[in-house]
Amino acid sequence: MPSALQRSQEMFIRRWGEMAGYWGINRTMAEIHALLYISERALCMDEIMERVQISRGSVSMNLRHLMEWDLARRVHQPAGRKEYFLAETDVWRIFEAITRHRKRRELEPIIETIRRARDMVKPEMKGLSDPQANRARIYHTRLKQMLEFLETVSGLFNVVQKLGPARMLLLTKMAGGPTRTG
Repeated sequence: MPSALQRSQEMFIRRWGEMAGYWGINRTMAEIHALLYISERALCMDEIMERVQISRGSVSMNLRHLMEWDLARRVHQPAGRKEYFLAETDVWRIFEAITRHRKRRELEPIIETIRRARDMVKPEMKGLSDPQANRARIYHTRLKQMLEFLETVSGLFNVVQKLGPARMLLLTKMAGGPTRTG
């Protein structure tokens, strides 16, 4: 029977994988990240394959993605030819990496699309008949509102990253929110 530590680790790895979809990361990538994150030492591909129960190709591909996201790194182990990997363990850096990639991959493209859609309609609004002009104005106004909101969210990501963990904790305390768990 697995120990409480093993059962707890398996539960954490599984849940981290389930959460991955909310971050825009695939489940396997998140499970490998979770395993590396909780490991007290660097792991080789064979150990990762055995623990997460996936193929060498899947481990290799997902490790490459984790390294591209700055969530894991390759480390050299003396007296061996195997590659070993460690996860980023600073939770603030993990947060920064995930938000940076999500912003670049999801938020920035939709902001650009909304800008282009808004700008396409604006010149034509003057030459339209009243019903068409009204529809175009409503459309333009709604795009403008959505754009302002998304640009604010994007700016908020930047502010949060510039604040850093200590000032975020202070800000959270000032706002009366939860600060630490025991």
